[in-house]
Amino acid sequence: MRFRLIPRDESFFPLFDEQAQIAAEAAVMMQQLMATLPVSAERAEAVIAAEKRADAVLRRMRDQLETSIITPFDREDIQALANSLDDVLDELREAADSALQHNIGAPLPGVDRMLQLLVDITAKNVELVRGLRTLRGLTPIADEIERMESEADGVYRKVMAELFSGRHEALDILRWKDVVEAIESAIDAVEDASDEVQSIAVKHG
Repeated sequence: MRFRLIPRDESFFPLFDEQAQIAAEAAVMMQQLMATLPVSAERAEAVIAAEKRADAVLRRMRDQLETSIITPFDREDIQALANSLDDVLDELREAADSALQHNIGAPLPGVDRMLQLLVDITAKNVELVRGLRTLRGLTPIADEIERMESEADGVYRKVMAELFSGRHEALDILRWKDVVEAIESAIDAVEDASDEVQSIAVKHG
């Protein structure tokens, strides 16, 4: 057992937890936003506000990196994970803002399934990030995140095929394309964060 004169800084773990939790909450908000059309400005603003909260957490993370002497993991890994978690919120804000600005008023088949996968994968990500403290039991959670991301890829392809099937007006295609792509990117960002967690586990587990 190694003895440290200066203990490692444990304050990063609550910050990671907070990032993951805000993402999970914003995913539910996004699902609620798209459940009742036309898009509600109030619900869109709630997603945007969540992204701003996440930005504040990221700033605290960076400040902590500058002042911490002994970090729990390599600094570049902490920064990479923090950025990936923040990317989830950035994409959700983009989706909400696009839905609001484009005045989405009618549903598109398959988007509801993408949103449910978004909710599920961000919730699972909360579990994964919580496991950073011990780096134990992460593989089954990461495998489930990978499975959901793979399913989301398939749903995304079907949604885009429907969008360009010729059954939709050109303006509706433009409106929906930005929203669907941002939702897909948010899901991808969760898998990116999962990859970062697994990389940390390999190095330090």
